[in-house]
Amino acid sequence: MLLQLDEIEDDLLARRTRAQHEAWLGEVEGIDLTLTFLQQKQQETERLARVAPVELGMQSPQPTSVTKRE
Repeated sequence: MLLQLDEIEDDLLARRTRAQHEAWLGEVEGIDLTLTFLQQKQQETERLARVAPVELGMQSPQPTSVTKRE
């Protein structure tokens, strides 16, 4: 997921550069807001990636053995 978020960030930065060049001030403001939310999402994703999974004590299903009949 982090790779996808990085790709989105790259795209947004390119769009922001173009919006600045074209003097689309409203677009720049919207992209800045989106970048802020994206950075928060990246930080949350990185934090969750560091959290160890919790064992709930649930049994996993056991595969059934198939016996071959001759």
